[in-house]
Amino acid sequence: MSKQKENKWSNYALRIIVNTASHPFEYAKVLIQIGHEPIPPRPAKTFFGKPAHKLPNIFEYVKHIKSVDGFAGCYNGLAPKVCGNLLSAIATQKLIDYLEPPRDDDEDFEEEPTEEQKRERFIRSVKCDIITHTAAIFVSQPFHVITVRMMAQFIGRETKYNGILSSVKEIYTQNGILGFFSGLVPRLLGDICSLLLASSLTYAINHYLVEERELKVYTSATMTFLATAVTYPFQVVSNCMAVTNSGLLAGSPPFMPHYNSWMDCWADLSCQNQLKRGSSLLIRYYIGPSIVIGGKSLPLPKETFKTP
Repeated sequence: MSKQKENKWSNYALRIIVNTASHPFEYAKVLIQIGHEPIPPRPAKTFFGKPAHKLPNIFEYVKHIKSVDGFAGCYNGLAPKVCGNLLSAIATQKLIDYLEPPRDDDEDFEEEPTEEQKRERFIRSVKCDIITHTAAIFVSQPFHVITVRMMAQFIGRETKYNGILSSVKEIYTQNGILGFFSGLVPRLLGDICSLLLASSLTYAINHYLVEERELKVYTSATMTFLATAVTYPFQVVSNCMAVTNSGLLAGSPPFMPHYNSWMDCWADLSCQNQLKRGSSLLIRYYIGPSIVIGGKSLPLPKETFKTP
């Protein structure tokens, strides 16, 4: 029992380390997802030699944040993010201990399970994953909203959302209790759809296509990556909904409309071809509004990309 507790605390410590190390990149990605492009695109060519306008990659974006707020400024929103992730991990572990989902290395069958038994175990495993993921997202959503709004302050240079407690007060004043769950529905839908897609594809491929046990190890990771890419627009919409009508410049017109629902947000971003923004972090091309000069399509003037 003590060894299990040590392993749990080790996992929590590892989460904190990973979150801290990756936070500046996550910070930049969130700003991209909510539509902030402070550095104007520069003329370039695509892989196929076509003219395009290239946006800064994630490293250049982090460098820009550091140039504005310094090294410490790259970690805005880290505290609530860590709290939310730890709370999410604890809730997940408690539910797993209670539900005891089936494991591949813990067979209930003395002989090779039949197709029907494999299917039943798969369904039980997916149900358990849906319950744990739903609980983890629900309990961590208030911290997620605080994190995103702390990051979004970079755009308007506000100081409304600083500490966790002051942010709780600000969210309640601005949006009431429901404000703590802004963006919950698209975040939850995206996670569950990704889980179902990855699990179903992994099950189908491992049971009907791949026979080598060595190759089956890579199927889950590959399908998870694919499912995450397919459901990525839900992340963008969720983070936009966490910011809209927050009292911040980033969540107010003209930078962002006050969306009435996440479906309105989805429809608006879809019309602008912006549902995938931030999905590519190394090679990014400008696909937003443009003007035609001399028969060539060019991005809007440089002033458009400056911080408001």
